[in-house]
Amino acid sequence: MTEQSTIQEFLETLSSNAPVPGGGGASSVAGAIGAGLGQMVSNLTIGKKRYADVEEEVTEAREQLKSLMEEFVRLAKADEEVFAPLAACYKLPKDTEEQREYRDRVMEENLLAASLVPIAIMEKSLEALELMKELGEKGSRMAVSDVGVGVQMLRAALLGAVMNVYINTKSMKNREKAEELNQYAEKMVKDGTGLADGIYETVCRGLKAG
Repeated sequence: MTEQSTIQEFLETLSSNAPVPGGGGASSVAGAIGAGLGQMVSNLTIGKKRYADVEEEVTEAREQLKSLMEEFVRLAKADEEVFAPLAACYKLPKDTEEQREYRDRVMEENLLAASLVPIAIMEKSLEALELMKELGEKGSRMAVSDVGVGVQMLRAALLGAVMNVYINTKSMKNREKAEELNQYAEKMVKDGTGLADGIYETVCRGLKAG
């Protein structure tokens, strides 16, 4: 995944037998889509007389979401980059004690690196969800459904990324560090899904009320 990749190119690679991009990259792209929808809502709000009193806040939200979208794209690429050295670890020799010790050390380093990328995706998803909540309250009523769709993309990014955390922490020998990461991820899931579901329910109530 690069900034120059087309959607078609990404999907063709994603659906092939290539090991990357996988779930981590897909999660990050979902986050980028969510952040992009937030920018669209902002742009449909800025400049409208009806929303003049919140224009400054909406403009700031747009700029933050733009940065987050770019970060999601970077993290999609980072997710691919941490996979290769981790996969290589499984091919390292383990015939001697020295080889086993080296393999274990390198494996642990790469498992941690592979865990931290999805952790970052989750963190950025939470940041974006907070901004979407603000847009749901202050953004154009004509685009409120897009807030809801963006929220669902970010929710998917959050829940997709956490599975990539767990699959890596599961193999870590440093169980204390693994549990620290797991607990942090679990808290983000709880906070993020609660936030996302609250925004979604508010959006849906507003849409049905007419």
